[in-house]
Amino acid sequence: MDVLSDVLRAVRLTGAIFFDLGFAEPWVAATPESTAIAGSVMPEAEHVIMFHAVTSGACWAELQDDSLPPLRLEAGDIVVMPMGDAHVLCSAPGMHAAPKLDLYYRPTDQQLPFRIVQRGAGAEQARIVCGYLGCDARPFNPLLHALPRLMHARATEGAGHMTQLMRLAVEETETHRAGGETMLSKVSELMFVEVVRRYIDSLPPDASGWLSGLRDSHIGASLALMHGRPAEAWTVELLAREVGLSRSAFADRFAHFVQDPPMHYLTRWRMQLAARLLERQGAGLAQVAAEVGYESEAAFNRAFKKYVGAPPGTWRRSRQEPARPGAPKVAQAPAMPD
Repeated sequence: MDVLSDVLRAVRLTGAIFFDLGFAEPWVAATPESTAIAGSVMPEAEHVIMFHAVTSGACWAELQDDSLPPLRLEAGDIVVMPMGDAHVLCSAPGMHAAPKLDLYYRPTDQQLPFRIVQRGAGAEQARIVCGYLGCDARPFNPLLHALPRLMHARATEGAGHMTQLMRLAVEETETHRAGGETMLSKVSELMFVEVVRRYIDSLPPDASGWLSGLRDSHIGASLALMHGRPAEAWTVELLAREVGLSRSAFADRFAHFVQDPPMHYLTRWRMQLAARLLERQGAGLAQVAAEVGYESEAAFNRAFKKYVGAPPGTWRRSRQEPARPGAPKVAQAPAMPD
C-alpha cells in the first residue's frame, strides 16, 4: 500500500493552473490568503493550496506577515504555500502591494490559464506559472497537517522530473489546445507530489511527524497495514507483532513519528473514509459502518460524532446541499483529547 497516494486519493487532491505571468523589473504581485479566493477559483474544494513555478528568470517570494525571510526563486523552482498564506512575488525583497481580487475567477468565455504581462522598463525578465490545489481538510487530512507553511523545491535538486513537468506546463499554457485545462490540472498535481517527495527526502533522520513516519521501516509498515486494510480489527498488539516490535516500543515509536496514538490515528482515518462513503449515492449507514470496521451502526455513529463534530446523517446532508461560497459545510469538530 502506497500510503501517500492513498491519502491523496481520499482527500481528493485536484489541481488547476490559473495564471501565466510575465514581468519586467521593477514588479510586485500580491496574492491574498486562499480563504479569500477559494470560493472563486475552486468553489468545490474545502481547502486551497497555492503554488508558483518559475519558468524563466528569477524573483523573490515573501509571506505577507514577514514571518519567514524572503526566498529567492530561480528558473525551474517551485514554491508551495500549503496553508494558503497571503504572500507576494516580487523583483526585489521588501516590496508590497494590495492583491487584485477581481483577477480570481473561473472564466466561462476563455480557457485557463490567464496570460498577464506587466510591462516595465525593459524586456520580460521573469515568467511564472501560478495555480491552486484543492483538497479536503476534514474530517482528517494527515498530509496537510504535516506540511510547513512554505515549501521550496529547487530546480538543481534532481531536476529531471520537475524540468519535464515545467516544460509541459509552459507548452500547454502557450498552445491552448483542447483539453489543456485538464492537462494542466494533472501537471499541477504531479508537481505538488514531487515537491512533497523532495520535502520528505530532505527531512533529517531524527525528524518527527507523519511524513517522517512514512519512511521509517516499522511505522511506515504499520501505516500501510492500516491504510490497506482499514476495516480490519487492528489492535496495538497486533500491529506491533506485524511490524516486528514489542507493544510498548511500537506505541512509543508510532507516537514519536505520527504524533498520535495508533488507535487514535486509525479511527481518524476511518472517519475520513466514512465521510467520503457517506457522499456515495445509496450507501446506507450500516454499510458505511461495516466498510470502515464497525460492527454496529450505533458504535459508528458515536465515533463519527466524536471525531467529526456532527452525526453521519448531518454530515451527509451538509455535503448534498449546495453550500454558499466560503461557508463551512458542517460544524467544526471539537478539540480531541490526547
